[in-house]
Amino acid sequence: MSSTSAFKHAICNEVYEQWPLEKTCASIRRIGYSGIEIAPFTLAERPAEISTDNRSRIRDTIRDHGLTFAGLHWLMVSPKGLHVTTPDRALRERSWRHILELINLCADLGDNGVMVFGSPKQRCAVDGLSPAEATRNFTAGLASVAAHAEERGVTILVEPLPIGQCDVITTLAEAAEIVSQINSPAVRTMFDTHNAVDEVEPHAVLVDRYFDLIRHVHINEMDGRHPGAGNYDFKPVFDVLRRRGYRHWVSLEVFDFAPGPEKIAEDALRFIEKEIEQVRA
Repeated sequence: MSSTSAFKHAICNEVYEQWPLEKTCASIRRIGYSGIEIAPFTLAERPAEISTDNRSRIRDTIRDHGLTFAGLHWLMVSPKGLHVTTPDRALRERSWRHILELINLCADLGDNGVMVFGSPKQRCAVDGLSPAEATRNFTAGLASVAAHAEERGVTILVEPLPIGQCDVITTLAEAAEIVSQINSPAVRTMFDTHNAVDEVEPHAVLVDRYFDLIRHVHINEMDGRHPGAGNYDFKPVFDVLRRRGYRHWVSLEVFDFAPGPEKIAEDALRFIEKEIEQVRA
């Protein structure tokens, strides 16, 4: 944790797009982040097929640059065609096997990693299922992999998504209910500023209410740009996290890569550090 910050800061590697991992890690560390979050599709089209030697190389590269592996996100971008709530049982089972394989990848890349389960296109209700039925399929599938995640020291995070992206689990309250139903230490939830657009209560109130279940925080502007490029007020959320003694990752995930990776990474971290200093003052 940086001496200038109350929190551990990570960044998702996807913003670096085609950069080699070594160059990405060097940039991330130089700018001042202490963690890296990885989208599996940036490593391989079929992440499960990454060899043991390559997993060790990735893990060593992260460590050699003074970074900590925070976890995985964008779990189902590749391979194509997966879906975890579909009424097609064979496809659903194949999709959950993919999650089992990602649990192993996550554990192999670092200790105590998280898996942020967003993936709107691969979990939304399809083929005549109602959102409630799709949610039941999601919950059953997640319950089926929870024991393996716990065994490997991985925590799977149910990510609430905006209604415009997905109709399955759209609020922190719904995510918390699934966590409660599964009742496993390997299943928790997370908070993403951008994805909380449909929440009706203040974000700080929600973070305070569900704090004990929140294992990860993604920061971005409501329009998907990096913090400081818009007008989202991060201070109330940071104040709750500081007051409640949050010790997990605050991770930058953006959807607009136009300014370039290093400008995004640097501008965002400097802005967030100032916001946190105001909270601490």
